[in-house]
Amino acid sequence: MAVGDDELIEEFRAVMRPLAEPGRVGIALGGSRAKGRADTHSDYDFRIYAESFAADDIANVPAWPGFAAAMAKWEARGIRIDGVWARKIADIDGMLDRWLRGDGTADELVWTIWGYHPLTDIASQTIIEDDDGILAKWKARLSVYPPALKRALIDKHMKFLRYWRGDYHYESRVARGDAVFLAGLAAKLVHSLFQVLFALNEIYYAGDGWNREMAARFALTPPEFGARVTVALYPGDGPDRFERQHHTLLELIDAVDALVAAQSSSR
Repeated sequence: MAVGDDELIEEFRAVMRPLAEPGRVGIALGGSRAKGRADTHSDYDFRIYAESFAADDIANVPAWPGFAAAMAKWEARGIRIDGVWARKIADIDGMLDRWLRGDGTADELVWTIWGYHPLTDIASQTIIEDDDGILAKWKARLSVYPPALKRALIDKHMKFLRYWRGDYHYESRVARGDAVFLAGLAAKLVHSLFQVLFALNEIYYAGDGWNREMAARFALTPPEFGARVTVALYPGDGPDRFERQHHTLLELIDAVDALVAAQSSSR
């Protein structure tokens, strides 16, 4: 946490604790601040985990006005608080079980582009209170990237990439210059390329932000991957822009596929 956070963190710890029903509780800070990527635009993302809450909507529990008052106070000082995400401990345990055996599915939430991928959130969050060791246990489970998850993610996203690599519908859309279709497909293909690279490098997918910057530090990545992704997403002007975009994406698919094959053959 940044210098000067102590007063804020302690105040929110105090007003969050009563949100939970009696029992085991864990409190954490998530988002870009926990990941070490905060800047002047970053807010504070709090999490509270408990065995139960008095209401399904955390804003309806009796202790909520205390949290709301603290949030208003700090926002009046120019510090944005992105509420608090309340989740049951048993639900997180079950979610981790599914993801670590390769059966996890991203949650379709309105504030994400590609869905909520929970493992980075759980693994990177900064623990504020964890008297029962719940959050520490979750972090320990995620300390080693699970082989089943790696296989599942690579298989899923390479299947998608290989399908579009040779699909004639793609070529016909390029020939027609269907800008809306090609923009959407390019974004989906780039997303799958990132998913494969995160899995190959055994790093939990970070979510919507900073993927290109993270991939630049991966041990396994195609040459000039970030620059080529930019060309694929922003092909520029000119009558051949969609052909350039198509060619760049096919090259990236082939390059990532070759990395997958090389790693598989080295086992």
